Amino acid sequence: MKVLVPVKRVLDYNVKPRVKADGTGVDLANVKMSMNPFDEIAVEEAIRLKDKGVTEIVVVSIGEQKAQETLRTALAMGADRAILVVSETKVEPLGVAKILAKIVEEEKPDLVILGKQAIDDDNNQTGQMLAGLLGWGQGTFASKVEIADGSVNVTREVDGGAETDTLKLPAIITTDLRLNEPRYASLPNIMKAKSKPMANKTPADFGVDVSPRLTTLKVVEPAKRSAGIKVADVDELVGKLKAMGVAK
Repeated sequence: MKVLVPVKRVLDYNVKPRVKADGTGVDLANVKMSMNPFDEIAVEEAIRLKDKGVTEIVVVSIGEQKAQETLRTALAMGADRAILVVSETKVEPLGVAKILAKIVEEEKPDLVILGKQAIDDDNNQTGQMLAGLLGWGQGTFASKVEIADGSVNVTREVDGGAETDTLKLPAIITTDLRLNEPRYASLPNIMKAKSKPMANKTPADFGVDVSPRLTTLKVVEPAKRSAGIKVADVDELVGKLKAMGVAK
């Protein structure tokens, strides 16, 4: 059983984003980059599934050449080999899904596990688009994954509780935060990851046009929050809420 895990290189979640002076985007110069946290959970889940019949984990990243660092991290965690699709221009979710669909046709995985969204653009689209392009079943926002005979059970949170869906393999799964706790790569595994195979491709190799369809008009920082106030007692709190029109 083979699992394909797409991963994305994003601004590290501990770094406070800075908007470029000209408002054209987020300044990524000289800042720490890392694997998208939801994708890290996907890699961890694929590794855990190795104890339940998975024989090979292939990680894929689409982006600039530096994304190979992200793939090496996934290889150090336990993935077997990697595919880097180099594009120096930003590839939008539909373009990513089309490239992944081509890779799926070549690799023929039984399962594709990916983060529900990337923390840089928060689009939450790629997994669903990939499922649509392939005509596969999808389990989104997974908080528990169990491989069965020819199928996979995916538990996901819904309003008021949780539901478990059974998907016939092959299938697409997108991960939620509660699925697992990703491991840290050990130093020996980091060294071993350097010798694991990594194929280099381009979007043209798959015949996919990744020309942008969206234009960013302007990026601005969110408005700063005003300072809060302290009240002496409940009566003063109620009085202020009435004055604000949120209580009668």
